[in-house]
Amino acid sequence: MSLRIYGNRQLKTLPGLETRPTPGRVREAIFNIWQGKIDGCRWLDLCTGSGSMGAEALCRGASLVVGIEQSKSACSIIQENWQKVAREEQKFQVLRGDVVQRLKTLAGQEFDHIYFDPPYASNLYQPVLEAIAGYQLLASTGELAVEHSPNKWQVEPVPHLEIDREKVYGNTAVTFYIPSLLPRLYCI
Repeated sequence: MSLRIYGNRQLKTLPGLETRPTPGRVREAIFNIWQGKIDGCRWLDLCTGSGSMGAEALCRGASLVVGIEQSKSACSIIQENWQKVAREEQKFQVLRGDVVQRLKTLAGQEFDHIYFDPPYASNLYQPVLEAIAGYQLLASTGELAVEHSPNKWQVEPVPHLEIDREKVYGNTAVTFYIPSLLPRLYCI
């Protein structure tokens, strides 16, 4: 199977329902919201799936894209997709494993944009958001977008992150977080 992204580029996807690519309408909306802020940014893609969001970021000039994905077969496809679209000066890395555990390995790094799209029925939302805040992965001027079902996930407070806005696109909602203005001394 395949899907098209920015510049009419074609990406591979896994057959079946193992990964669920972000719908094109939502992908386009996210990149319109972040328009002008992608070139040269550091992008973190959590529960990466086919890698379409990271590939879009690379196509739009992100300097670094890091993805975390549990599925071994998905990691191979992500690597292949990102190699296809990355320019020589861009860096990317695909990390395989449990997203909460792998976030620990990124402590000390900051990202300008973080896109988090877990399986909607998972229990990953709160632990991942707390890990992002605890390891201070979001740059002080950065933004985190969390994709979820508008009906299944109830947004809960997260120390040192505050909700900036929420957008709903049919059966998909995206909640945007920014770092709170409080001092960042929280550790997990």
